[in-house]
Amino acid sequence: MPDKKQGQLVRDIHFFGVAFLVLNGMIGAGIFALPSRVAANAGSISPWLFLIVGVLFIAVVLSFAELSSYFRESGGPALYVNYAFGPLAGFSTGWLLYLSKITSFAANANVMVVYLALLLPWVGTGIGRFTFISLYCGFLIAVNVIGVKDGIRAMGVLTFFKLAPLLLLILLGLPHVNAATLVPGDLPTIKDFGGTTLLIVYAFVGFETSLFTAGETSNPRRTIPRALLMTIIATAMFYFLITLVYISVLPEGGADKSTLVDVGRSMAGPVGAIAITLAAVFSIGSNLSVAMLATPRLSLALAEGHTLPRWFGRIHDKYSTPHNSIIFFGVAAFLFAVTGSFVILAVATSLARLLTYFISIAALPVVRKKSDDEMAAEAYRLQGGNIIPIIGLIICAWLIAQAELQSWLMLAILLAIGLVMFWLERRRIGAQRL
Repeated sequence: MPDKKQGQLVRDIHFFGVAFLVLNGMIGAGIFALPSRVAANAGSISPWLFLIVGVLFIAVVLSFAELSSYFRESGGPALYVNYAFGPLAGFSTGWLLYLSKITSFAANANVMVVYLALLLPWVGTGIGRFTFISLYCGFLIAVNVIGVKDGIRAMGVLTFFKLAPLLLLILLGLPHVNAATLVPGDLPTIKDFGGTTLLIVYAFVGFETSLFTAGETSNPRRTIPRALLMTIIATAMFYFLITLVYISVLPEGGADKSTLVDVGRSMAGPVGAIAITLAAVFSIGSNLSVAMLATPRLSLALAEGHTLPRWFGRIHDKYSTPHNSIIFFGVAAFLFAVTGSFVILAVATSLARLLTYFISIAALPVVRKKSDDEMAAEAYRLQGGNIIPIIGLIICAWLIAQAELQSWLMLAILLAIGLVMFWLERRRIGAQRL
């Protein structure tokens, strides 16, 4: 049992704990929404697109694997970029990542409503949708302000109940796969290739969640790189199989109103439809709960680092929780959820994450150069020098270029708000030193 010292983090998150964090960060609402959306644009080639993007994304993940191996502290991309380029760049990276969590929460909430409406139709109406999202966000805010204890074992149980129905769906659906579906003879035309690719990227963003807990991870310089690589490969295969089953069971299911519930209904009748619906609702609900628990700690960390106003860093006198950060995140996520659709929010999420990934990978050569002997001695070094990071940068740059003006404007406005808060806090700190 690890030694537990008061006021210090305990490194009791091991390989499977990190793997659960990565898996839960990547497999959430997307697995229930993306197969139909991508199939509507890419048809029979859609499963292979998930696999291809997943393989290419390994270059990004490997770059983060090396980055993470230089540090034993929590913080993830904001920590790496701050070390390489200074507080302003570190804050901008952390704020972009924070924004991506807000838009991701909002996108997932919209998917949850779509599935819940299959059981409770009133939730799908305008006022019903607004009421449910507001009540659920309010519930999560209240619960997290009061205080929630979450553990890796509980996460493992949730992960099992999330994946079990989907694994059963794959097993029941594989007999429907034939040679023509697996290897299509005529390649279909992909509608909106750039936008479709950004949607697919949404399946793989979120792996950086495990980097926030490096300070509580056992032997993080070895554990995190292994967990990142193995989980990204498993996720790519999972999406490939789910999408393959989707287009095999519903060959005409390219209409993006079809969902995995229709696959379950086609194979197992009403029971199959209800099982997939419940799996989706509880899976997405648990992801939203984890997001509400974890993300406010990012704004708390930025406040403690004097890059966000200290208002975000205030701790509740009675409940010992960062109540202001929780309330801010919950209200912002609610507003995005009730005003945006899944596709718009998913693309905005992907863009914010990709910008974060690009800046972080660009920091890798600087971190290598600035790292001291102790950091460098235990670091996981990529073969080929800068070849893999350069490939990762090219992939991120190409994907970033596919984003439409609407997503850029949304992020630019939100980033500007963050930079204003950064400037106010730095000005306050400067005034105190005079």
